[in-house]
Amino acid sequence: MPIKPAERISKLPPYLFAELKRLKRETQQRGIDVIELGEGDPDLPTPEHIVRALAEAAKDPTNHRYPSYNGLLAFRQAVAEWYKKRFDVTLDPEEEVLTIIGAKDGIAHIAWALIDPGDYVLVPNPAYPVYQAQVLFTGGIVYDLPLLAKNDFLPDLSRIASKILSKAKVIFLNYPNNPTGAVAPLEFYRELISFARKHKIIIINDGIYSEITYDGYKPVSLMEIEGAKEVAVEFHSLSKTYNMTGWRIGWACGNREILAGLLKIKTNCDSGVFQAIQYAGIAALTGPQNCVEKNRKIYQERRDILTEGLREVEFKVEKPKATFYLWVPVLSGYDSIGMAKVLLERCSILVTPGIGFGKYGEGYIRFALTAPTERIKEAVKRIKMVEWKKPR
Repeated sequence: MPIKPAERISKLPPYLFAELKRLKRETQQRGIDVIELGEGDPDLPTPEHIVRALAEAAKDPTNHRYPSYNGLLAFRQAVAEWYKKRFDVTLDPEEEVLTIIGAKDGIAHIAWALIDPGDYVLVPNPAYPVYQAQVLFTGGIVYDLPLLAKNDFLPDLSRIASKILSKAKVIFLNYPNNPTGAVAPLEFYRELISFARKHKIIIINDGIYSEITYDGYKPVSLMEIEGAKEVAVEFHSLSKTYNMTGWRIGWACGNREILAGLLKIKTNCDSGVFQAIQYAGIAALTGPQNCVEKNRKIYQERRDILTEGLREVEFKVEKPKATFYLWVPVLSGYDSIGMAKVLLERCSILVTPGIGFGKYGEGYIRFALTAPTERIKEAVKRIKMVEWKKPR
């Protein structure tokens, strides 16, 4: 019989990264060597001491049963210790830290905990597509916050109309930012906390790129700001920092009432994180951190190689202070899809068109630095071989 999907499914565009995987697969099936610079999935291996911790914990039969819904207290204590050491932020591991199955899982579920049909939600644009998708799932109304180069890709909170603010319940943010690579200064976070308290808006801050940084730059945490715990939660993950995207473990921290709501949703949706992975997470957070610095050096070398190569063919690209992305304005005469298409067709390089992150992403393409350095060099070589002219 004909199957009619739920109406919410029809509202969603194709998931951007699933589409990129499909496009890559189709191209490779034609025998073409594609350099994948589209998805932000680290090519570097998980550090060995973390893998060893998983292997040892996996042998313990007590870890083979259902884990606790909010995560091992030992893991949450490790998170709290890491926040204290990294940001000088004090967190109560019992009630101000919640273990999640990666940041994507937590961001999806927190929307269900906070947003009712008809609630306005302030969503950056361009942005990681999951923010908008989850608002649509809950019946909320997306209000775009343009991230523009002239504002250093920070939202201009002063331009939000009062009639929107009176209906808004949640604001999503993500700094260091995907896809733009922008960073948020302490002063912006202070303004944000004041704004949220004044208008009674909950802040959901996605901070998963805070440890992928360059040239000595150190991002701040929203939790460093006085009053943050009154109005905000911050998501973090081991995925990018420790090359653990496939492991699916992260945390949310901050306001205990918001976290209690998130936990209530999660108890009805999943059964927690495999305990052996949580022990590996403890090893990551409390063990030697030279692996993180090693990652930074590798990504910085790739950033410099790709940036300088793109500049030689007149792409106007800035070096980001953080994340492993380059947010690159398209060449004159192209739109983002056209630019991505020609890079695939003429260079066999897969990048992400900016329009996939929202309408304000038009005019840009995103390169991910998550391919081996030699492949980055090969991508630059291929790009330089093309005679770049305006499309017909």
